[in-house]
Amino acid sequence: MTVSSWDKLVSQNSVLGSTSESDSSDDDLPLSQTSVIKQKELVLKQTLSEPSNDEPKVKKEMTSSKDVQRDHSNMESFDVLKVEYNSNGSLSAISKEKKKKNKKKRKINSVENNKLQDKDIDSDTSLKKIKLEKKQKKKKETVKKTELSQEEEKEKEEEKEEEEEEEEEKEYKWWENQNNNDEIKWHSLKHNGVMFPPDYEPLPSHVKLYYDGKPVDLPLEAEEVAGFYAALLETDHGKNPVFQKNFFHDFKQVLEENGGTLNGIKINTFDKCDFTKMHKYFELKREEKKKLSLQERKQNRLERAKLEEPYKFCELDGRREQVGNFRVEPPDLFRGRGAHPKTGKLKRRVYPEDITLNLSEDAPIPDPPAGHKWGEVRHDNTVQWLAMWKENIFGSHKYVRLAANSSLKGQSDFKKFEKARELKSYIDIIRKDYRRNLKSKLMLERQKAVATYLIDVFALRAGGEKSEDEADTVGCCSLRYEHVTLKPPNTVIFDFLGKDSIRFYQEVEVDKQVFKDLMIFKRPPKQPGHQLFDRLDPSILNKYLQNYMPGLTAKVFRTYNASKTMQDQLDLIPNKGTIAEKLLRYNAANRTVAILCNHQRSVTKGHAQAVERANLKIEELKWQKIRFKKAMLQIDPTLKRRTKFFKEIKEITKEQEAQIHDRIIKREREKSEIKFARDNDKRNFEGEELLSEETLKEWLDKVEQLRLQYKRELETGVVELKSRYNTVEKCEKQIEKLEQRIRVSSIQLQDKEENSEVSLGTSKINYIDPRLSVVFCKKYNVPIEKIFPKTLRDKFKWAIESVDESWRF
Repeated sequence: MTVSSWDKLVSQNSVLGSTSESDSSDDDLPLSQTSVIKQKELVLKQTLSEPSNDEPKVKKEMTSSKDVQRDHSNMESFDVLKVEYNSNGSLSAISKEKKKKNKKKRKINSVENNKLQDKDIDSDTSLKKIKLEKKQKKKKETVKKTELSQEEEKEKEEEKEEEEEEEEEKEYKWWENQNNNDEIKWHSLKHNGVMFPPDYEPLPSHVKLYYDGKPVDLPLEAEEVAGFYAALLETDHGKNPVFQKNFFHDFKQVLEENGGTLNGIKINTFDKCDFTKMHKYFELKREEKKKLSLQERKQNRLERAKLEEPYKFCELDGRREQVGNFRVEPPDLFRGRGAHPKTGKLKRRVYPEDITLNLSEDAPIPDPPAGHKWGEVRHDNTVQWLAMWKENIFGSHKYVRLAANSSLKGQSDFKKFEKARELKSYIDIIRKDYRRNLKSKLMLERQKAVATYLIDVFALRAGGEKSEDEADTVGCCSLRYEHVTLKPPNTVIFDFLGKDSIRFYQEVEVDKQVFKDLMIFKRPPKQPGHQLFDRLDPSILNKYLQNYMPGLTAKVFRTYNASKTMQDQLDLIPNKGTIAEKLLRYNAANRTVAILCNHQRSVTKGHAQAVERANLKIEELKWQKIRFKKAMLQIDPTLKRRTKFFKEIKEITKEQEAQIHDRIIKREREKSEIKFARDNDKRNFEGEELLSEETLKEWLDKVEQLRLQYKRELETGVVELKSRYNTVEKCEKQIEKLEQRIRVSSIQLQDKEENSEVSLGTSKINYIDPRLSVVFCKKYNVPIEKIFPKTLRDKFKWAIESVDESWRF
């Protein structure tokens, strides 16, 4: 090694502080990094001091000083190992090229070793042995090829693992290095703007709106709006009078803006408009879309993904982060939830001129679509949004933000749950004060006390005033006279529409003093329509709460009570049973929280069919178990003395068995036909030869053989199992597996029925601290995949990696 090379390594190694005791302190580094750096220091020292294992054996045996010097000089031909440090003080990964070079060297060295070993073959080797080796040469060549391909696969796997390790090292784990500055959200931000919806495609010339029996030629802008309604013609929205009224008002406005109809027909009355032909056209297009083959759909997805790719990611502080809603909302008719007064209003098309972009001053500004320009470009690093525009119906702003799994969103979630945990330290004094103020002589103090009580105990939202053109949804502060019914001595019935127009109906018992205060709040001259808390609004309430704790709002109470309730419920779960049984108890705890937060949902249209399918599945599993029990008796008739074990054989009738057989055969036929069609779709798409009808016939013949087998079993009572189940022990083992599947399926069915009208996801995602779910999985040995799907595992990665089973909310 040359002096300059050695100096490079020594100077780089000295950065670690390994040259003197006084410089070796790790006090300025996070604990999570010091151990890693020390390990890498050790590896570096060994690399410098130890000879390479990759050198041929002959070279290693050279011990003279000349040989050593020659080895050192030869090191110049190799790349000097570079040790770099990132801003956090941790070693960066060795580059892929260096690793590949090292692998090539190892290959060359191993080849040299083999050559040297070949030269050392004993010259006295028998001629018989040489001939035998020649005879087996072809065989060995085949084996070598196989081994080579396996070696190549192994190398690919190693490279993939190395890449994954590098990605993990590069990954930004913000939870290990908290940023306490809430004002500055980023230092650099680059992105490609937003993705606009495609331009409107005109309808075919024969598809028109008819008015009073006459076809109408519409300008494209008005035709697009008419199409929005035509597509919904037979839906509940399309039949809603409020929806129709709002649509027709906006439709006429667009028509007027574009100079009226092109053929001079004046449209004045909604009832004379006939959207039938337009509706039939859209239905036909919908059916055509359904008939697309699997490969065509896949191709469409790939094309969409290619168009979306530039917008899916941004660069935040030098890191690649995923963008959430990068698409601009397309024009459409507003639906709304519940009885919304603005349902049917036109959501107008958004143009680049309506959009404000937000990025770094030094970032390149994305090009707007041809012929357009951006409304405004800002450089505001105190906000998280990337783009913004104002929608026309409510005048509110829509934002493009980072995805749920981004670092900014993760930090926001973390701070939200930490704020709720902080409330633990103040909750006792807050409760003590509001209970005392329930008897205050000041009406405002009483109202604040009662409102805080209701928010704390029943998890009501704060609620704010709504204008007449908004849905009539209410919360605690906006409760009216008619929303609360009092039943002595202390029962209160709440009945109102909450967020998203979901009905909140609860009959509860309250503190006696709270009941008295509510009676006072309802005294004449108050009547239906009057505010119950007439001296209070959310801003006054939140200001009062912030006297106790910085940043405390009514919303924090919901998060606190949801997470505290979940913690209490999880503490009651015993650590026993199968994973399915533990999940059932976890979901029961989650359901308690969802009910507390009034996270309801209507029973889905497919719920009844799903329950029926689940019951039929359990029935088939039980039938399979009975078949194996029958087989056991066929193998060993003396087992019939175990009457309790074989009791269920007599509980199933021939009619029930026949029905099960019919279902199975029908399902197998359908599966064969669907597989045949899908395989041919794929082959046709890829230009391969199609499967013949003979192939389908072979598959269906096998199903027919199964049908005949079941028929024989039903007639003779003799079960025809596969040869591998030829012993009692094997049959019993299969019965155990079936019983386990039956238990799991029964638990899943129970869970499905119990949660049919409760939304577990809302509370799990937004109100329950995700670390509670992580602790549950670690403590009870439940795979995290059973609780969080992939999207939530990405969103809550900070929770998964930051706590152990001892953590508590």
